[in-house]
Amino acid sequence: MKTALYIILALIGFVLISFFILGKKSQSGSAPGLVGGQLAACSSKPNCVSSEAGTPDKKSVAPIEGASLDQVAAAITAAGGQITTSTSDYISATFTSSIFKFVDDFEARLDGDKIHIRSASRVGYSDRGVNRARVEAIRAAISK
Repeated sequence: MKTALYIILALIGFVLISFFILGKKSQSGSAPGLVGGQLAACSSKPNCVSSEAGTPDKKSVAPIEGASLDQVAAAITAAGGQITTSTSDYISATFTSSIFKFVDDFEARLDGDKIHIRSASRVGYSDRGVNRARVEAIRAAISK
């Protein structure tokens, strides 16, 4: 019984240390930026959503319409994000989780009368729907 408890505690410790290391790893790097005038495509991992054409249905979100990049920037900041790049037609920001300090990138690109958006985790495989929820929260904040 005592041995089983030690094994369980060791496994829990290993998992916690692994998450801490991944969190540290995610703190380096930056948003992918524009690729050929569009937001970068999502990887094969399910931790990204995008409104760019060609995005698979499971990762697709609608672009933001009827808003300005200034409104998007204000919504990002209000949601706890930090703007890292801001130009007349592009914004990138980071969101950091509270426990293990995982960093997610949020990007927005002005395309005529709509704003394309992309939100993705820098590390890991799944995001448990966090990026999709973030996009919808920013959309809701703008439409108020």
